Amino acid sequence: MAKVKSAWFCTSCGFESAKWLGRCPSCGEWNTFNEAPSVKNSKDSKTISRSRSLLGVATPKPALLKDISSTEGSRISIGNTEIERVLGGGLVEGSMVLLGGEPGIGKSTLSLQIPIECPNLKTLYVSGEESPRQIKLRAERLAQRVLLKGDDAANTGRTSTLGDKASNKDNIAVKNEIAPNCYILGETLLENILQQSKTVAPELLIIDSIQTIYTDTLDSSAGSVSQVKECAAALLRFAKESGTPVIIIGHITKDGSIAGPKVLEHIVDVVLQFEGDTRHSYRILRGIKNRFGSTDEIAIFEMNNTGLRQISNPSEILTPMHKGDLSGVAVCSMLDGNRPFLIEIQALVSTAAYGVPQRSATGFDYKRLNMLLAVLEKRAGFKLSSKDVFLNIAGGMKANDPGCDLAVVCSILSSNFDLYLSPKICFAAEIGLSGEIRPVNQIDRRISEAERLGYEKIYISSYNLSDSSHSGNSRKNLSRNRKIEVVEVSDIGALTRSVFAH
Repeated sequence: MAKVKSAWFCTSCGFESAKWLGRCPSCGEWNTFNEAPSVKNSKDSKTISRSRSLLGVATPKPALLKDISSTEGSRISIGNTEIERVLGGGLVEGSMVLLGGEPGIGKSTLSLQIPIECPNLKTLYVSGEESPRQIKLRAERLAQRVLLKGDDAANTGRTSTLGDKASNKDNIAVKNEIAPNCYILGETLLENILQQSKTVAPELLIIDSIQTIYTDTLDSSAGSVSQVKECAAALLRFAKESGTPVIIIGHITKDGSIAGPKVLEHIVDVVLQFEGDTRHSYRILRGIKNRFGSTDEIAIFEMNNTGLRQISNPSEILTPMHKGDLSGVAVCSMLDGNRPFLIEIQALVSTAAYGVPQRSATGFDYKRLNMLLAVLEKRAGFKLSSKDVFLNIAGGMKANDPGCDLAVVCSILSSNFDLYLSPKICFAAEIGLSGEIRPVNQIDRRISEAERLGYEKIYISSYNLSDSSHSGNSRKNLSRNRKIEVVEVSDIGALTRSVFAH
């Protein structure tokens, strides 16, 4: 028998080495190398041809560039406007989408809602983690959201609730109509999955998850670097040659990156990251990579007992939900990607009880908080070095936009002075190390979002220029024909005099 060769792979980035290494020369991580067998010698030359024979596709031949059609294929609607926004308008035929996120964040729920909300889409849902019975039970729970919609009730001619208005017989009939074109397959062997995909010929293939799939051409266990690389490559060939879009779910490591080799993120067309705190109900779907659209779009969902609910207007759920006479609260007009929304920033400043002042930030960069406190101490003369400062972004959101600096500073000063800010004002500007208030991008969209939600005043940098004009007088366009008052400030001193003058 031929000797089976083995190699060492980095579990963090997928770097391959002929021997064990303590530190990966590619990503710099320590003790991440695991040994895995290479492809069997007897099957090495048959791997590609075998997958092609399963698909019944001929070997491709080179073609002239001028003979290749450049027309964009039609996108497939999946019945979810938030996901379609992140994808750039829907699923592209033959594309491969990688969906990653923490355990329990809602990856499987989001994937299963696609065939439920789009019943005309022929879908093959392959699960290596759950049995078909488990998926059926979850589908019945998720289908309640569709049944509760009034327009769905009008189309089906049934009642819109599953409560007292419908009999048990009707409930059973409605449950049997859940996702009528969705096929469930509990399988982990890649060859069987490709064979069933050829038989079913779905319009969408969902793999849950790529770490549970393995091929018998390798001796290593499922989830290893070599198995993930080979299975992902075979699924990519299936997507490109058959024109079927494929959504694969990927696990993540403890540091938040997608588990497996980095090549997994390189070969797919779209990488989506599902973010959020499992202790809160809000989730963010963010595009990390997108070959068919922009990566500046995000989708926001709310997790409840009937699945993930789309949040079309996130500003209304993230703005203040309390009385307006509380100190330490400021509202920021934030921009995440290309989507503006307003969030509430809360701060608490108190005298240090244990001698050493504490600094805590939830949803905000801890180092940036220390920088802003140093600017207030050095440039503005506020003595905060002996006080505890706690900062929180309401709703479990994470604020990475520099435009939140001004709202953070105002919330800290409001708590320090114990003076409340008017609930009708908001902020959008960056703070520099010299204490100046710097402009932020797309200020027109931030102002328009605040005006739409009924805010009466917004504080911005006096150096901001309108996005619609590049002339020297374009600053005048920011407040022209607006119901909201635009206040421009240049430094922290001018901000303090304007905001806390009362």
